Amino acid sequence: MKFYDFGDTIASDTEFVIFGIPWDYLSSKDNVNSSTAPQKIREVSQDLALTTEMGVEIPSLKVVDMGDVIIEPSNVERNFREIKDFIMNIFKQKGDVIPIMIGGDHFCTFPVVKTISKEFITDENIGILIFDAHLDLYNEWDKSVYSHATVSHRIYDLDQFDKNNLLIVGTRDIDIPEMKIANEKGITHFDAFLFSDLGFTNLSKDIVAFFQNSGIKSLYVSIDIDVLEPSIAPGTGYAIPGGLSYRELWQILRLLAKNFKIYGCDLVEVSPNLDAPNNMTSNLAAKLLVEFISFIST
Repeated sequence: MKFYDFGDTIASDTEFVIFGIPWDYLSSKDNVNSSTAPQKIREVSQDLALTTEMGVEIPSLKVVDMGDVIIEPSNVERNFREIKDFIMNIFKQKGDVIPIMIGGDHFCTFPVVKTISKEFITDENIGILIFDAHLDLYNEWDKSVYSHATVSHRIYDLDQFDKNNLLIVGTRDIDIPEMKIANEKGITHFDAFLFSDLGFTNLSKDIVAFFQNSGIKSLYVSIDIDVLEPSIAPGTGYAIPGGLSYRELWQILRLLAKNFKIYGCDLVEVSPNLDAPNNMTSNLAAKLLVEFISFIST
């Protein structure tokens, strides 16, 4: 089963390559099954309409779905190699595609960003925008540097990223050690309450300005589904009140596609076992992905 029944063969006109990382071993929650999200999101896409909100015919989008990386849940180093090899194979077939990853827990983002930014991006003016209810800035969690609670810190540690090109948006559940790290390293985060305090339009402009002021032209966008208000996206391990609406995130993604070259994207932390019976979180995830793809493509 493929996302929206897209094919699985990269062609000369392919623009986007979807793939899944069915891995949730590094989640701090025992009751999540985000490893099943890639297939579930594909499954629900079969029942969604074939035009985007703005009338783009979805089958006309130049997208392929390459399936999932083969994962051994507890073998972290092996999974790093498998993810890297999978991405290398994608770019070997076509060097200018935009990878779209479906997780899995949020740590899945790290090996993807590491591989793409080190191996395939020649432009030095790159940034990463993380939508998340949490900072995920712990240096260690449960005695390991590898955890979905450390993913932002691991990305920050990469040579390509620093306080000037990494931004976290939607935060509203921050622990004391993470706050200290953010303050010490000068990592900017736009907390969710700012959307109401400053106004959605003003803060959206601030997001764009943050990267433009640093000369950033290309962005990787990582969406943790818990950035959204849990009343519309309950199927996730950390359902934190006060999140963004679907429409707000939709509008920001549209704005990003207008102002930056998007060189990659992911959506993570959907847990189908915690979702409503009508699959509302998986439906929302599928819609966000195809809408963002259409924004980038048009």
